[in-house]
Amino acid sequence: MSFEFPVRVYWEDTDAGGIVFYANYLKFFERARTEWLRALGLAQSVIREQTGGMFVVSETQVRYLRPARLDDQLRVTARLEEAGRASLVIVQQALDLKGQVLAEGRIRIGWVDAASLAPTRIPPEVLQALQQ
Repeated sequence: MSFEFPVRVYWEDTDAGGIVFYANYLKFFERARTEWLRALGLAQSVIREQTGGMFVVSETQVRYLRPARLDDQLRVTARLEEAGRASLVIVQQALDLKGQVLAEGRIRIGWVDAASLAPTRIPPEVLQALQQ
C-alpha cells in the first residue's frame, strides 16, 4: 500500500518552457517520504533527537515518462519496497490526477549516526513502525 501526498507545480518548479525541471521530482519525492514518515509517527526531527540517528539518501534511480507543467496537481507516492538493517528502499511515483505516471523512482535511504554520519543499524522501534 502506498502513501500519497498532493503536490502542486509552481513557477519555481519549472524550466523556461513551463515544464517541471527533472531534478525537482527528487524534491517532490523527498516531501512525500518525509510526510509518509510523519504519518507513521516518525517525524525526522523527533527520531533524530530520540535516537541520535537520521536517514540520508544514498542512491536514487529515476525514470521520467511524461512532463508535468505549471499549475498541475500531482499525487506523489511512497512505498517501502525493502527494509534492511541499515537501509531502506522506497519506491515512488509522481502521477497526474488521471493516474498517469509522470516519473517513478527507487530511492535508497541509509541510517547514520547524526553526529558522525557513520552508517549504523536502524533502531528496532523505527523498523517496526516502518513495517506496519
